[in-house]
Amino acid sequence: MCLFRVKPENLPKLDRIRHTFGKEERLCSTRIITELFDDGNIFHYSIFKVVWKISTSKLPSPAQVAFSVSKRSFRKAVDRNLIKRRMREAYRKNKHILYQKLEDSGNQIAFIIIMRSNEIPDYITVETTMRSIINKLAGSLNKTD
Repeated sequence: MCLFRVKPENLPKLDRIRHTFGKEERLCSTRIITELFDDGNIFHYSIFKVVWKISTSKLPSPAQVAFSVSKRSFRKAVDRNLIKRRMREAYRKNKHILYQKLEDSGNQIAFIIIMRSNEIPDYITVETTMRSIINKLAGSLNKTD
């Protein structure tokens, strides 16, 4: 038994963010996805297109995200799944930046990240781009307040 173990409820809220990507963080609602494409904000960053909107409805998580890779660009499902797996992992490792801004502002956000390139990117490229996207979304939250 460790005497210096700190219980999670005694930690500051930011330190309790788990580096997981659970079901409540996945964007599955067709209604919200339709709203995103109808009147969401769009920006392009390197190999990705991001469609985002501050949510007006109550979400189970501070941010909900979906990842998409075009079947037209990547015919093999193995390739599409590899890219989406890399995108999810990069998001999972860097989402704490966005969560901190969302906690500070009291907002919730829903967004979709769409792959635009025709080549399979390496993980380093995906992670650096994902970190930049998350920083840009966090910065956009400050502008909309």
